[in-house]
Amino acid sequence: MSLLLTDRDEESGNPIELIEKVAIANDWPYYRHSDDELAIEIEAQWTRYRVNYSWQAELGILHISCPFDMKIQASHHDQICQLLALANEKLWIGHFDFFWDDGVPMFRHATLFREGTQASVELIEDLLDIAVSECDRFYPAFQFVLWSGKTAKEAITNALLETEGEA
Repeated sequence: MSLLLTDRDEESGNPIELIEKVAIANDWPYYRHSDDELAIEIEAQWTRYRVNYSWQAELGILHISCPFDMKIQASHHDQICQLLALANEKLWIGHFDFFWDDGVPMFRHATLFREGTQASVELIEDLLDIAVSECDRFYPAFQFVLWSGKTAKEAITNALLETEGEA
């Protein structure tokens, strides 16, 4: 995908505008909540994700969050927290988190833009790909804990099972 940006687009400094253009170019549903907030819906391997973006201009930080469309009951909190810790050990960028009040696990990442640094289409695409890929990689583990009664360790082992060879 290639987007043509005008000088005005590049000078705005708000990456939300560029994220909106990426969503439009890919025909993804998106919701612009404000000048500094946007959400994109993306169909992935296991489910449809709603990737949320927030821009903090004063700090120069773009925050990405991708909540799972599942509510974790209190009886599963211990195993889910253990699962989050095990999953986070395997991540290079971002982390999984859990919002206790809502009972929702999510992937989160923040990117720092130093003064004068601008977002690019490539960076926006990479950040989106990382969020969705990591969610898809670990989604089955959450399902194993919730629906199969697996422990966090069993769930992560089963979810990240690497196959070798060809059938």
